Amino acid sequence: MKSPTKGPRLRQQGFSLLEMLFATVILLVGLVSVAQLVPASLLLNYRNRMDSTALVFAQRRLDQMIDQPFTSTSFVDDLGNTCHLGNPANLNVPQGTNVINLNNQTLIDFSGPTPPAAPTNNPYGFTYQDPNDPNGITYDVRWAVIVTGKGATADSKRFILGVRQIGGNGFFLPITLETMVTK
Repeated sequence: MKSPTKGPRLRQQGFSLLEMLFATVILLVGLVSVAQLVPASLLLNYRNRMDSTALVFAQRRLDQMIDQPFTSTSFVDDLGNTCHLGNPANLNVPQGTNVINLNNQTLIDFSGPTPPAAPTNNPYGFTYQDPNDPNGITYDVRWAVIVTGKGATADSKRFILGVRQIGGNGFFLPITLETMVTK
């Protein structure tokens, strides 16, 4: 029978305390980084929801405007606001809220005072508070109409509608929609 040969002892393999400490620090840095993304994600989600709400509201207003007969100069919307649609006697000039051109895009100028809730003083704008919104966000709605034509005959109406959020948390860019209706 052979006797076992004596050789160098094999060392047991495992993690040292220092290796475990480094692994824990790396894991904690990763977890803290991911945890910081959660509030940013919630904020972006809130802002997207507010932008979507403003966009849907703007689209509804614009749909109501383009559904009116071409010859109409005003109508009463579903909120009871009298909304003006431009005077066909004033051709080729913006009527209503001031507009600005920025990067080859026509936008509503929101630098003026906020219109009242009912458009008695400003027939081209009003403020609206969504009764279904638990945050009570108020929107500033303004529009301009450009009636185009030749001579004294109106051929088309160009509607530029802008909606911006008033108050709330943070800054939100206004939503601008534009369309044209022809005879």
